[in-house]
Amino acid sequence: MTATAAQPQISAATPASAARTDEATNVITGARERVDTLDDRIIGLIQERMAVSAVIQETRIASGGRRVNLSREMEILGHYRDALGKPGTTLAMTLLELCRGRI
Repeated sequence: MTATAAQPQISAATPASAARTDEATNVITGARERVDTLDDRIIGLIQERMAVSAVIQETRIASGGRRVNLSREMEILGHYRDALGKPGTTLAMTLLELCRGRI
């Protein structure tokens, strides 16, 4: 299809990156690849944390303790809030939820 006054031609890079120049598209593409790599690392670390948390829970329960240690969870919430602000609390809550319920 050819471009008309009603349908301006848009470069192929525009929808994916919303960039208006090749240089910007290249920067955005590279940065997105880095974000994807970081996300993969974060997911791996969360999975590792889940496994370590399961060991802690199993050991605590086997010794007669509770599945969840609320004072420890409050420490974790405070740590994330101090490091990341209010959204850190939400992130920590999600992380704690992921890590507490597999037993």
